[in-house]
Order: sequence, then C-alpha cells, then structure tokens
Amino acid sequence: MKTILIIGATSAIAQETARAYARDGDKLILVARDPARLDTLSEDLKSRGAGETHTIALDVLDTDRHGEVIEEAWSRNNGIDIALVAHGTLGDQTGGEKDYALAAREFQTNFLSVVSLLTPLANKMQEKKAGTIGVISSVAGLRGRQSNYLYGSAKGGLNTYLQGLRNRLAHHGVAVVTLLPGFVDTPMTAELPKSPLFASAKTVGRGVYKALNKRKNVVYLPWFWWGIMTIIRCIPEPVFKKLKL
Repeated sequence: MKTILIIGATSAIAQETARAYARDGDKLILVARDPARLDTLSEDLKSRGAGETHTIALDVLDTDRHGEVIEEAWSRNNGIDIALVAHGTLGDQTGGEKDYALAAREFQTNFLSVVSLLTPLANKMQEKKAGTIGVISSVAGLRGRQSNYLYGSAKGGLNTYLQGLRNRLAHHGVAVVTLLPGFVDTPMTAELPKSPLFASAKTVGRGVYKALNKRKNVVYLPWFWWGIMTIIRCIPEPVFKKLKL
C-alpha cells in the first residue's frame, strides 16, 4: 500500500488520478483550497477502495504554510511514496498584457507556488533516497504563442525547473515526472471552443497514473502531442512570428 500526496486534488485531472490510486487500495493525502469539495472527494475515494484518506485545506498562494503542509503530509505515514502537484490556472492573457499584477499572479500560481511546495518535499525525498514527484505542466510551455504566452512562459519556467530537479534527484533514487497535457476538457477550459484535439480528464488522469507508476521523465498526454509539439517547435522563428496561434 502506497501513500499518495495530491496537491490541487479537486482539479478534474487530479480527481481521476486519485480514483485510479483508490482502486489500488492506496492511502491518499488530498490538498486543495475548498474543504467542502475535499470532503466530498475523500468520501468518493473511500467508496472506491482507498485504504485511507486525509485532507488538508490550503490556498497554494499562501506560501508561508507550504512547509507545515508538507510536514503534516509527510508525518501521516512516515513519508510519501508518490506526490502529484496538479494545481494551476489559465489566466486572462489580454488582462495580463495590460496589468502586471494579473501577469504576476499567473506566475505565482503556475510556477512559483510549485517551487515553494517542491523545495521542502524534494529535500525530504532526497534524504529518504526514495519517492516520485509528478507535476502537471503543459505543452503550452514548449513554445510561446500570442494567445497564451503568460501561462505558457510560467509553464516553460516550470518545465526547466523540473528538468534541473530531475537531474539533481536522480542521484538520490527520486524520480521527477514532467506531465505535459495538451487540450483537456475540464472546467478550466470550459470557455474554449472544443476540437478533436481535446482529451477527457479521465483519459489524461489515467495517463498521469501510469506515468507516475512507471517513473517516467517527460510524458505527453495524450501521446500524440509529442508529434504536434515537435512540429511546432521546429517552425523557424521568422515564419512562426507571422502565425496567429
């Protein structure tokens, strides 16, 4: 029986991942902002076979609490086997272009809050010389596009951070998995026009579960985004800057 920590547990993808671990009978520590939604999720996971659940309410922007939350989660079962960081926001690109405060919040939520959480968590796993850390980033971080470059650049910074963290922790038996979803049909993307490229949260959640268990390095979800992003990243900049993406 493994102990699984999920931060941003009430997000659509995280819930599907949690359900997969519940079916394995694992213990789940669930962290999110809304206590009521956490309680509902906890009961759902117990009904699906979770060996044990524990909830912690946290606003991820409250970085002063990050250390104590990681400490509480770690002490629940003398360590964490797998940790998934799944929170994020798709902010107002147009607003952020005009208001630095909005742009800064995008970075604080999607990048800096993750670094703040992973700093104590990574140190504990390094000391234990075991564990897996997974972080949901985005293919948007692989090339800046005019439609979402604030979100994309936050995720791009996160991707580089995770790459360095993976390099560091690999020498201590700890895996760091960068999870790169493309378009996913979730409440966060509810206002976006849908296309055949959109995957369900269930499909992506199951992909996250498999990637974490296999201790992968970088995983595109669904897999075909590897090909799409390879093409996009190869477009020469003089051509790319003329495109409206």
